Amino acid sequence: MTSHDSLVLRAAGRPVGRYVTRPDLPARLAPRPYLHPVTTLAGTPVTEVGPADHAHHLGVGVAVPDVEGHNFWGGRTFVRDQGPTELDNHGVQRHTGFQLCDPDGFVEELRWAAGGAELLRERRTVAATGLTEAAWALDFTFSLTNVTPGPLSLGSPATNGRPGAAYGGFFWRARKESRPPEVFTADREGETEVHGTRADWLALAGAGWTLAFAGATGDTRRDPWFVRAAEYPGVGSSLAHTERLTVAPGETVVRRIVTVVADGRPARDELAALVRKAVAQ
Repeated sequence: MTSHDSLVLRAAGRPVGRYVTRPDLPARLAPRPYLHPVTTLAGTPVTEVGPADHAHHLGVGVAVPDVEGHNFWGGRTFVRDQGPTELDNHGVQRHTGFQLCDPDGFVEELRWAAGGAELLRERRTVAATGLTEAAWALDFTFSLTNVTPGPLSLGSPATNGRPGAAYGGFFWRARKESRPPEVFTADREGETEVHGTRADWLALAGAGWTLAFAGATGDTRRDPWFVRAAEYPGVGSSLAHTERLTVAPGETVVRRIVTVVADGRPARDELAALVRKAVAQ
């Protein structure tokens, strides 16, 4: 079922997410399409939009804090030797249409614009697949093409001088609960041990739900993970971790992240098997 500004995503015949294509948001939040609410198959919400701690966190989507100086993340901009600063530099991602739209997924075209000019054109492919009676997978691919006549430089607060803040790219804002979620990979435990590292998969486990994120291409697996748990629950794949990413005119950057959304707390080996199954589909 769709409306003029949203659609319902289904896995195994059950509604598991709503995709908002044209959100009515102030410019400061870098308006962009997003998935929210996303739920487990049992109906437990695992995303959040506009939370008090970060009003510009919008469920599941793509956000980049620095595209040639334009903020497509929302909120303040980190300025070297100055810190987080309010600037009138926010961009917008505009939904221009669906190439394909089915109950279990879609292919979408978007335009990234700022300062009166179009900078990037995106093709976004999203699919929902049932895995078991208690788990499904969200397969999320984005392709960003530079449509300007010159190179575009993508950065993060980390590349602009803020250590440990290499966010930008795919980002999932999870639901904040009374206790921070557990963070783990196949061989690491805890936010401090996992943040900024590369891993085949990374999990957040909260009250009755588990999310396991996996890079599904070689380029995506080379991007370190950005993880927050104590301050707020969120996971992203860093496009610009230690240095800026330059995109030549006409060049396309492609990333694919597959997320297993499970009820309960699967054991590590079970979670790894679910990830492998999801990525292979």
